[in-house]
Amino acid sequence: MFINNFDPVAIQILSLEIRWYSIAYIAGILIGWYLSKRYFISNQEIKEKFDDYITYIILGIIIGGRLGYVLFYNFDYYFYHPIDIIKIWQGGMSFHGGLLGIIFITLWFAKRNDHNPFYYLDIISIVAPIGIFFGRISNFINSELYGTVTSVPWAVKFIQIDNLYRLPSQLYEAIFEGLVLFVIILIFKNRGFLNFPGIISGIFLIFYSLFRFFIEFFRVPDEQLGYLIMNLTMGQIISFIFFIFGIYLITTKYEIKKKN
Repeated sequence: MFINNFDPVAIQILSLEIRWYSIAYIAGILIGWYLSKRYFISNQEIKEKFDDYITYIILGIIIGGRLGYVLFYNFDYYFYHPIDIIKIWQGGMSFHGGLLGIIFITLWFAKRNDHNPFYYLDIISIVAPIGIFFGRISNFINSELYGTVTSVPWAVKFIQIDNLYRLPSQLYEAIFEGLVLFVIILIFKNRGFLNFPGIISGIFLIFYSLFRFFIEFFRVPDEQLGYLIMNLTMGQIISFIFFIFGIYLITTKYEIKKKN
């Protein structure tokens, strides 16, 4: 059994605090950016536009992630405290909100440049698990999104939460939503599916949603929401919706692939 008493602040210079969560975001974006341009983008025109695209993606992640958390997870609070919406340093980001932010930004950016949006979304789908991995590790360090009480040998006591031993659900998500998902998508990419825009994006949505849905059974639900329809969490409900959309995307894009 492990005792987690990590400091969420990685570096402190006088009153300036640099948190592990910020480092995770930066590391995920920079590594994904580099790998995309170095290994995954073959279209020269897309590669030239990708630097500008990443700038907008960062905005989409931050704005979408924050608004997603406000709308999906804590609407009642922020309805009465709207000024707190901009206080992102206090925590509260939604992965699905960030994903929606990326999708909307990509649709706008692709239309502006007369490109197929799936050229961009497929590349992002390949490298997104890297950012997810770092994000879940920072969740573990921050003692947030922790698991249910257990007595298994690999249980973790989060000192900042209580004295109970819990499942390290953040590490489960880091492994499956990060490492395993990255390998799965690389396998499909290496089989040529990147040549058919939209299929890689659908694969990402399907497998991420599956992993997220099942791992949430081992995670404590958000305190302000608890369990909802059929004893499912908000994360599970949204993941199911994205899973259905992923199936639809795969079906429609694969039909186009067969015709070609």
